[in-house]
Amino acid sequence: MHSVVQTVTDRIIARSQQSRSNYLSALNDAKAKGVHRSALSCGNLAHGFAACQPAEKESLRQLTKANIGIVTAFNDMLSAHQPYETYPNMLKQACMDVGSVAQVAAGVPAMCDGVTQGQPGMELSLLSREVIAMSTAVGLSHNMFDGALLLGICDKIVPGLLIGALSFGHLPMLFVPAGPMKSGIPNKEKARVRQQFAQGKVDRAALLEAESKSYHSAGTCTFYGTANSNQLMLEVMGLQLPGSSFVNPDDPLRDELSKMAAKQVCRLTSMGTQYTPIGEVVNEKSVVNGIVALLATGGSTNLTMHIVAIARAAGIIVNWDDFSDLSAAVPLLARVYPNGHADINHFHAAGGMALLVKELLDGGLIHEDVNTVAGYGLRRYTQEPRIIDGELKWVEGVTESLDKEVLTHLDSPFQSNGGLTLLKGNLGRAVIKVSAVPAGNRVIEAPAVVINDQNEIDALFKSGSLDRDCVVVVKGQGPKANGMPELHKLTPFLGTLQDKGFRVALVTDGRMSGASGKVPAAIHLTPEALDGGLIAKVQDGDMIRIDATTGELTLLVDEKTLANRTAGIVDLHHSAYGMGRELFGALRRSLSSPETGARSTSAIDELY
Repeated sequence: MHSVVQTVTDRIIARSQQSRSNYLSALNDAKAKGVHRSALSCGNLAHGFAACQPAEKESLRQLTKANIGIVTAFNDMLSAHQPYETYPNMLKQACMDVGSVAQVAAGVPAMCDGVTQGQPGMELSLLSREVIAMSTAVGLSHNMFDGALLLGICDKIVPGLLIGALSFGHLPMLFVPAGPMKSGIPNKEKARVRQQFAQGKVDRAALLEAESKSYHSAGTCTFYGTANSNQLMLEVMGLQLPGSSFVNPDDPLRDELSKMAAKQVCRLTSMGTQYTPIGEVVNEKSVVNGIVALLATGGSTNLTMHIVAIARAAGIIVNWDDFSDLSAAVPLLARVYPNGHADINHFHAAGGMALLVKELLDGGLIHEDVNTVAGYGLRRYTQEPRIIDGELKWVEGVTESLDKEVLTHLDSPFQSNGGLTLLKGNLGRAVIKVSAVPAGNRVIEAPAVVINDQNEIDALFKSGSLDRDCVVVVKGQGPKANGMPELHKLTPFLGTLQDKGFRVALVTDGRMSGASGKVPAAIHLTPEALDGGLIAKVQDGDMIRIDATTGELTLLVDEKTLANRTAGIVDLHHSAYGMGRELFGALRRSLSSPETGARSTSAIDELY
């Protein structure tokens, strides 16, 4: 193993010793109880299988056949999840084919950040993760199930499903992806039209036409944002079948992989031959594997929050120092938009997950000795699925990239470190995704332009007030303020300013997801403005220095001046949909710290 990877892994194991031990103790207690349906009363059990077919009822009555719960995030507004409409019946039949039963255990909400970007609904986006986690746990709480299939792909949905699933860590579970849509217009062209619209050079009809050609069919969006980062993370953590992440929805291979996932989870139950509970698949080593793979590909910054919370749900304590130390040692091996011009389909075609895992394993950057849903050892994830003579089989993946501008090798990385840097200074701690930021733009020292709402940037841009070097500071955007919305409305304006030759950057206690792109963005700043963070005292004209090469984030204002200032923030404790103030406040307080994951599983813990 690479010495840094091993050091960070050992540090996480030591730090998590007590909390992980407590988690595994609870898991083992649940294991010892055997088939939990056996503890149900006759009335309980009758309710649980009342709507089943006679053969299924008989199987569940005898307690000799596995019952698989399906937790689905289907809705047909979200393109990535629309294919899930037909999955439950397909998965049920696949379970029946191996002598088991499956029931839909729960439906969870699945909002689309693409629809709510820049809209009031985005205030509920991060909050939805906790709702999804609770919904998953509620669905599994009936003690009717011996395993589960988790149907979710995007942003908060995968982390929510996984956090909820880990509260039933004694059950085996697989994620079942649905795949990305086929490539539309190049992402670079989409970004160009967005910037032209921001400058008033094209009208709304032209913008909508470009967007519609990019987001054009069922399937996950093709850029490398949080949704596809989720899929890559799940596969490297051994929670999806090898090579299943990026197969298009209409590919015949897609259905065969989904059927195999259903059959495999039956094998992994305590009634099968390969009992493998999810709480043992997710351990310190698999968490490190997920982090390394994301860093090696320039994955979404959202995962710096979600992995921390997911790990906590399994009794594992991870923090941003772990991400930072790993990022310094892990080279960047992929260029996928916004870190390059290619999309996730090009990454898949160039060698995809099989080649990525092979490179990371051969370089000692990820741990091979882990449990996965496909069996012990991560080396099997260097294989890729094929339909051969009508049967699903796995063959060895390519050993050489088919497009080295998209996916490269350890001996010729795009850069020597990963796509993420931890920034520290008197403003606090923040993360910056540098994999897409040109080297000449990674150090910015400029006066602040302070706003309290991303919508304010439109008027400033049109007035010409931003035609200069500046650091745009957006305060009051953290979890306690308004749910920590993503601030994507800023991207076209800041990108245009950068193209004009101005040196610009962003500092915020809010989020930018995986789409911060070429503009240096210090995001997830903690402590946030409403939690006593110094960002609350930043004023227009204050000099700020961001150095992504050294990890510096400094407000260049003397302490005496700062001591005499009062915090200047707008009260954003509201929901634009008229949700009661007290309820919205309670939901906000349920969110975890972006850096520590504190509170992320407080409600879930009571269920397990």
